[in-house]
Amino acid sequence: MNDTEKESKRLLSSAIDLGSQILECGGDVNHVEKIINKICSAYGAQQTDVFVITSSIVVTMKRNEDSFTQTRRINHYNTDFRKLDELVDLSTNLCKTKPELSRLETEIKEACEKTIQHPILDLTGYILASGSFAVFFGGNFMDGFCAAVCGAVIFFFNKKLNKVWNSQLIFYLICSLFTGFFALLLTKVGLCANVDKVMIGSIMLLIPGIALTNALRDLFAGDTISGILRLLEALIQAGAIACGFALAVFLGGKIL
Repeated sequence: MNDTEKESKRLLSSAIDLGSQILECGGDVNHVEKIINKICSAYGAQQTDVFVITSSIVVTMKRNEDSFTQTRRINHYNTDFRKLDELVDLSTNLCKTKPELSRLETEIKEACEKTIQHPILDLTGYILASGSFAVFFGGNFMDGFCAAVCGAVIFFFNKKLNKVWNSQLIFYLICSLFTGFFALLLTKVGLCANVDKVMIGSIMLLIPGIALTNALRDLFAGDTISGILRLLEALIQAGAIACGFALAVFLGGKIL
């Protein structure tokens, strides 16, 4: 294998690294395909064929009369608009400046490994959202307070235990089960009177609204396979959430 082939494989791998991170942060498949195509073209690729769905990226690049194909499996993804924005800006800058390949690899690796999190702000958002929804749907102040506490429990599950289970279905089921049971416990000790309002406020944090929106976005953009996959996943997650809270009510009635 000569140096040109090695460079082409490194370029393709780096482009897929960036594309996979954008997809994992919530980017749409059409955007990922365009970004990978632009990076490869900026570095001399005569033709780049990209196929992206929610769980896989397949790219074939023709550069210097040689063709190279690489596949990347996407095991999990989430919604992180802050990191997504930075990654998209990075891709635009790389296509304009065209740094050396070694520098390209370094910048993409640093951007992919960078963690953009503000735990206090995220926790505040969970608490305010769950508490506000509980009051909005008819609860009183104490119902909102208890829902805010449940929101903090969901934040802990999402940040600390999300990656323990490979299956998002199991995660949502366990998270909603413990959250529902905790809401019943708060009601049992007399902190709130309307457990249904507390559960509604908590459920609003778990409902896969963004996933459903992304599914419809992909469908309208013509990415039928990705749209259907996202839609089915969102519906299954919603079913897992409902089953988790229903199971919590059932078990809570027996235990408490």
